[in-house]
Amino acid sequence: MDANVARYCDILSSIEELINEHIRKQAKGVPDQSRLKRLVPSISTFHTQLPLRESFLSANAKHSIAARRFVPPSFNDIRRILNTAQITAIAPKLKLITFDGDMTLYDDGQDFEHDSALVNLLVSLLKYNLIVCVVTAAGYPGDALRYEQRLSGLLKGFENARLSKNMCEKFFVLGGECNYLFQCKDDYHLKYLPETEYQPQNILSWSSDQINAILDVAQENLQRCIDEMKLQCTVLRKSKAVGIVPKPNVKIFREQLDECVLSTQHRIVNYLNSPWGKKNDLPFCAFNGGSDVWVDIGNKLIGVQILQQFLGATPGETLHVGDQFLSTGNDFATRHQCCTLWIVNPDETQGVLLELTALLEAKKSERSLLTLLDHSKILLDSQTI
Repeated sequence: MDANVARYCDILSSIEELINEHIRKQAKGVPDQSRLKRLVPSISTFHTQLPLRESFLSANAKHSIAARRFVPPSFNDIRRILNTAQITAIAPKLKLITFDGDMTLYDDGQDFEHDSALVNLLVSLLKYNLIVCVVTAAGYPGDALRYEQRLSGLLKGFENARLSKNMCEKFFVLGGECNYLFQCKDDYHLKYLPETEYQPQNILSWSSDQINAILDVAQENLQRCIDEMKLQCTVLRKSKAVGIVPKPNVKIFREQLDECVLSTQHRIVNYLNSPWGKKNDLPFCAFNGGSDVWVDIGNKLIGVQILQQFLGATPGETLHVGDQFLSTGNDFATRHQCCTLWIVNPDETQGVLLELTALLEAKKSERSLLTLLDHSKILLDSQTI
């Protein structure tokens, strides 16, 4: 092995051991005592081990990381290594996989096209008996047709693949972060599920007065941002969300979007901590959608928790794929409740799903071989008798 490759492998093996020790401390209820926690106080929960050394070798074969002398490992190199490690770790026990919509399954503001390479990959996931869910900020209360329009190419792919009733019913859409759940039926259409079927009581108890109080504060601050930064935007108000979207042919710069997000977060938190705002203390999510800004009641952390409880999956059996993992993104919060893959566009989603399906196929082949061996043993035993 090349000396530089060996050096990288040693480093990543050491990080693996730090993570494994942290996981052991987690299991004992004392994660603060891990060496990793002392080195990185902001470190959170690990839901699986991460084979970083193995993943580095795979990434190095593609991107020549160890051979580079003037370009050190980039953020994207590290992100891809972590993605591969997470896929490898979770594949044997994966039950539930969730996806962001825009810039994860399809381009920003676009629909899921029928000729997307992701159609067959998502069909494959369902055929591997996984539960698949799109968890999106797009909020169309009870309106299955709007979600069907956004996912038209995928649903048509289900029909073309003639997925069985059982497979179809393993596909869900959770809209408005955590507020509107739909299930695919054997006619390849989405059916709205009443909130009482899947939402816990603490969420069902959110009142319209509480929701509107938070959205009023958010809307006031977003309007202030528009006025002060002279943004050419329109404010849109929904039943559980408020946002700003650019006018036609107008682009808002990322820094301006982030300013809207962070200032609105700050304003809402201050309001909820005030004597008159405490009674309206509901979870919310203010995020940069790439071209717009939204404030939703609830968040994807709650959305993933709801799905896990409703569908029977643990954090270590759940994988969320998304592109918004910066602190101003709405995928960020899911890290606390499940394993995650950070991608940047639908092409990368295709790449990680190719990795995942290869591992799932290997697992399926292994199970088939074990079943064949068991049957052979039974047959031989019966002949001996």
